[in-house]
Amino acid sequence: MKFKKNKFVQGCILSAGLLSATLTQAATLGTFDGTTVTYGGYVKLDALFSNYDSGLLPNGSLGRDFYVPSATPIGGVEANNTVDMHARQTRINLGTSTNVNDTTLKTFIELDFQATPVGDDRVTNGYAPELRLAFITYGNWMLGQNWSTFQNTAALPDTADFIGNTDGGIFVRQAQIRYTLGNFQFAVENPETTITPYKGGTRIVADQNAVPDFVARYNLTAGDLSLSFAALARQLANNDVVKSIDTVNSYSFSMTGKWTIGKDDIRFGINGGDGLGRYIGLNTANDAVIKENGELEAIGTAGGFISYRHVWNEQWRSNLIYSKQVIDNDIELTGAAATKSTESTRLNLFYSATPKLSFGAEVTYATRKIETGLDGNMTRLQLVAKLDF
Repeated sequence: MKFKKNKFVQGCILSAGLLSATLTQAATLGTFDGTTVTYGGYVKLDALFSNYDSGLLPNGSLGRDFYVPSATPIGGVEANNTVDMHARQTRINLGTSTNVNDTTLKTFIELDFQATPVGDDRVTNGYAPELRLAFITYGNWMLGQNWSTFQNTAALPDTADFIGNTDGGIFVRQAQIRYTLGNFQFAVENPETTITPYKGGTRIVADQNAVPDFVARYNLTAGDLSLSFAALARQLANNDVVKSIDTVNSYSFSMTGKWTIGKDDIRFGINGGDGLGRYIGLNTANDAVIKENGELEAIGTAGGFISYRHVWNEQWRSNLIYSKQVIDNDIELTGAAATKSTESTRLNLFYSATPKLSFGAEVTYATRKIETGLDGNMTRLQLVAKLDF
């Protein structure tokens, strides 16, 4: 059996017309009974040196392993510093491709360890694997867990952080059925509603929707500019038989793109709508809030990001990224402790020792503000080493 290397375009796989970013390379393992099997992934070490000017993130908080806008502490009595090292972003994927009735049937599965709650830093640093992607493509159809059709993965910035444009960017993976027709894509995706109790309090995750989330998207390429326009329609639902039974419809939009300038590029996006909550900023704001009479009111959210990637030469590249989200809270309903806005600016530099081995350093400055007027800031230096396979 020959071991053949097969490099994907930009480290991505083509899924029913949509580039589903894996940010890895793939190698052909072999062909068995007409099915070609490929694998890929990478090993990555992250070292994070973080300073919080207003409090401390506790041990076990995901915000210490990657930037989570809602986790930036506010109201602490003094500044705190933390050092965290982990290899949790390490990932592996497996794909198959089979010709069935002159149509290609593909599967793709990808795992990492980044966000699982199982494990600790005391002795073994063992973490459970997490399902990132698991889907089937057949002709124009894609079925399974993939990046939301509402998200344009081609616009994700090149960062050391797990996401990079977190504040104002769309970032969701979920089960869905997608159909691609030329430049158009249509999908029904798994619904879920996150809710703020009346006057504030612990988030309610209400898995009681009667209809899925609906997404329509149009992808356009004109020379060196690629654009994606998407619309999202949702039913936000809560069915607490004691306190509240209600649904409300919500609608959101997204416009994202990438403009290539020689070897450099600019990536950007504008996202907004009512009930956008869990789709943007890692669910910094909830989708809706409960009113005094038990009815739901969608929470408005708007965000955006822009990044500039400069390639110095074959080995060196750097990126400058800014991202922000603003939340339209009715503080009579949400309470004054609700997050009003978050933003972050980051600058990085990467060195490719070989085509597959790279090292990098990234500085991030992030701010979270709440409706009372208080804010908190985080400054972080992140060092990374990454080897693709």
